Amino acid sequence: QVQLVESGGGLVQPGGSLKLSCAASGFTLDYYAIAWFRQAPGKEREGLSCISSSSKSDGSTLYSDSAKGRFTVSRDNAKNTVYLQMNSLEPEDTAVYYCAARRWPHCGNMNVSGYYRAMDYWGKGTLVTVSS
Repeated sequence: QVQLVESGGGLVQPGGSLKLSCAASGFTLDYYAIAWFRQAPGKEREGLSCISSSSKSDGSTLYSDSAKGRFTVSRDNAKNTVYLQMNSLEPEDTAVYYCAARRWPHCGNMNVSGYYRAMDYWGKGTLVTVSS
């Protein structure tokens, strides 16, 4: 059974950091492109970052403008896990964060409207709250 489980969310003060994890079971995470999204109340799901397969692609990473320079996506293939390191967090970053897998080794174009529709598997999300 294919499953993605996010963890690492929580309450953090403005300017703080969090590292989210996305653990996979039932499939080899490195065969697919893995993306991170977030969704705040009343807002559309927003793509943040994607990492392509390192075994079937080049392992390259993509970031949205809101993530660039603050967030870093990485893989640990031995643990079948992808991470999202988030620094310099602000209250506007408060949202539920999701990881998703695409049954394709390449990330594609994150700037396309509705990019989330390209994903095939989703975790249930982890809540990140940035507040003093």
